[in-house]
Amino acid sequence: RKEYVDLYVNYIFNKSVQKPFEDFMQGFLRGCPARSWKMFFPEELQVLLQGHTTFDWHLLEKNVMYRQYKKLDQTIRNFWTVFHKLPEENKKMFLAFLSGSDRITGYWLECFRFCIADPQVENPDEVCPYASTCYFILFLPR
Repeated sequence: RKEYVDLYVNYIFNKSVQKPFEDFMQGFLRGCPARSWKMFFPEELQVLLQGHTTFDWHLLEKNVMYRQYKKLDQTIRNFWTVFHKLPEENKKMFLAFLSGSDRITGYWLECFRFCIADPQVENPDEVCPYASTCYFILFLPR
């Protein structure tokens, strides 16, 4: 019985996927040669490919740029007060709203910058915040 189970598990997890995995690996290595990846530790490679999953939100605040706003404007102070009170999951949802992803790729965490801009609309109370994900701009009405 044990031999049958061992053979079956080997088939399911190894033999049955061997050919598709080899095809995938061949294609992957064609675009990303293995010699380029050998300089990374597994943890570094994972961050490079998947992005960061934990963040220093105060560093994010420190790196933000402002257009038509100053750091001490009431709207900006209110924004950061509310933002820092959000649960972690909602902060990641904000990041996805801003950038299209809930992660910051590679080693870009220290350098990640986004901009908060005033859309300068006539009736700011009638406009919702919106984002330009390509340029990492949050348009935040006063």
